Amino acid sequence: MSEGRKDTDGGDAGQGMAKPGRRQVLALGAAAASTVVTVRPALAQTQASIMACEIPIPDPGRMGNYIAADGSVVPPGTPGAFPPPGRNLVGEEVRGALQAGRTIPGYGYEQSQAYTNYIRRLQTGMSGFTCYASIQMTRS
Repeated sequence: MSEGRKDTDGGDAGQGMAKPGRRQVLALGAAAASTVVTVRPALAQTQASIMACEIPIPDPGRMGNYIAADGSVVPPGTPGAFPPPGRNLVGEEVRGALQAGRTIPGYGYEQSQAYTNYIRRLQTGMSGFTCYASIQMTRS
């Protein structure tokens, strides 16, 4: 007879440090698989919401103003400033401009830079900030 005896899970009992039994390993594997299945849809949903979120330029309280090259909001007609885009910018196009250096579709390089500089200045409580924060959290 051996010194250690087998427990019902197939592990050695009475051996100082018990190895996890077959049932424990299977249970841990099932828990890990469950976590992966739960997290993947959440990530996919996050990606989809980032692609669809919108950033108004400028925020509704300052509509009618222009955007200077540095991203500040200035009165209409300010030299070197650009008129607002006329539509909210979508998260996917903003992400491309911020992370990949692309221009925002429909706008030239300088205008895109002014708009992305405006977006970089967004702060908590401003329209579009949540979208911008979501874009910053996803690096792909």
